[in-house]
Amino acid sequence: MSEALADRRCAPCEGGVPPLDPAECAAQLARLEPGWRLSADHRMLLRDYRFKDFYRTMSFVNALAHVANLEDHHPDLEVGYDYCRLKYSTHAIGGLSINDFICAAKLDRIGNG
Repeated sequence: MSEALADRRCAPCEGGVPPLDPAECAAQLARLEPGWRLSADHRMLLRDYRFKDFYRTMSFVNALAHVANLEDHHPDLEVGYDYCRLKYSTHAIGGLSINDFICAAKLDRIGNG
């Protein structure tokens, strides 16, 4: 059996490699918890989180920030009182890399308050 995504570490990506193709994106998406989706152009991995209140939202965002800093792979966020909208993409290659799916899997372990 292959290693769990959440047990892997992100590798530096500074360009020079192609983004994952749509079939590989779909295969990696299937390894994540429900709620994740691909953008129509397969260049972003998306998820919307809902929380009971601002405190829980910010607790999640702080945990997410910790993961992002450990992996040196940072998503785009939109945050409000009871929600967080997350977008992963590997900017250096203009699409998705395995790093995006690794970070998503790590967030699946954090859960949804």
